[in-house]
Amino acid sequence: MSAPSTKNVLIALVALGGLIAGYYLMQGSEAPADRSMMGARVVPVRTATVVMDEFYDSIEAVGTASSNESTIISAKVTEKLTRLNFEDGQSIQEGDIIAELTDVEATADLAEARATLLEAQQQYDRIEGLFQRGNTTKASLDQAKSALDRAQARVEGVEARVADRLIRAPFSGVLGLRMVSPGTLVRPGDEITTLDDISLIKLDFSVPETFISALKPGLDVTAQSAAYPERHFVGEIKAIGTRVDPTTRAVMVRAEIPNPDLLLKPGMLMTTLVVQNQRQSMMLPERALNPLKNENFVFVVRDQEGKSIIDMVRVEIKGRRPGFVEILSGVELGDQVVVEGTNRVRPGAEVRVLPAAGEGGRPNA
Repeated sequence: MSAPSTKNVLIALVALGGLIAGYYLMQGSEAPADRSMMGARVVPVRTATVVMDEFYDSIEAVGTASSNESTIISAKVTEKLTRLNFEDGQSIQEGDIIAELTDVEATADLAEARATLLEAQQQYDRIEGLFQRGNTTKASLDQAKSALDRAQARVEGVEARVADRLIRAPFSGVLGLRMVSPGTLVRPGDEITTLDDISLIKLDFSVPETFISALKPGLDVTAQSAAYPERHFVGEIKAIGTRVDPTTRAVMVRAEIPNPDLLLKPGMLMTTLVVQNQRQSMMLPERALNPLKNENFVFVVRDQEGKSIIDMVRVEIKGRRPGFVEILSGVELGDQVVVEGTNRVRPGAEVRVLPAAGEGGRPNA
């Protein structure tokens, strides 16, 4: 059988092309690629708008929470516990009575001391009247005054003993668990409960010495706890340690975080982010970048005589955050940069921008 002639091959190719074109017409769709009047392929791309947004530099650390004020409530004297005036976890105000110890003997001593004071006061008043009329000596008056002073001092001493049997809150806060029961013989130092002021949390964390120059009181701090993964607790640095640990080469930093809901507890482990150098900068999606050696480029869509033409621009970047980069130069606010289809475009090429439906540095869709 002879080989097909050139004429027959051309006829077959034309017929095949007609069949393909007819197929797309029947399907009501376009051919796989748009073509310009000159025959160059027009690539569909998706873009994002260059916008202004907030950026900042940050230092990450792990810290431990502690109370603003904290103490162990204990007795000052050895005595039997007669009453506990609180429930576990109860909030209490400064000066409120937390517990009471047996005070029968001290109360009796106080009554006796007050009676002695009253008698000494009356004796002093009588002798003072005689002295004013010249019927007694100055020595007698001085002796009566000394007796009065001794009686007053004894009353104050016994009142202090009675006060030691009333255990009061030294500051406002939240009481912990009750560690004793009424009737227990308590001694100085025995723990009755704990008291913590957690309306404000102190957060201590260490920072490598290389960041010391960037630290200063007043910097914002954002902290998170595994107990509340969706919450961000905001505070500020209050103090920076005066010494660098020679082993870890880190300095201790203390921040204070308001805790009005009392969610944070002393001893919690918290991840900490120190925020500094807050600023407004141009931003675009990180996927718009096209690295080349030590430089970064983006494809900007320019309007030229009604056509969308690609312009390749070198940009200078600084900060980063998940999915986005801070741009210092190279583009302007409102520029449309290619974020999808960057591997199919070239400088000077015409593109078809997909319908826009997004702003804020997010892809137009």
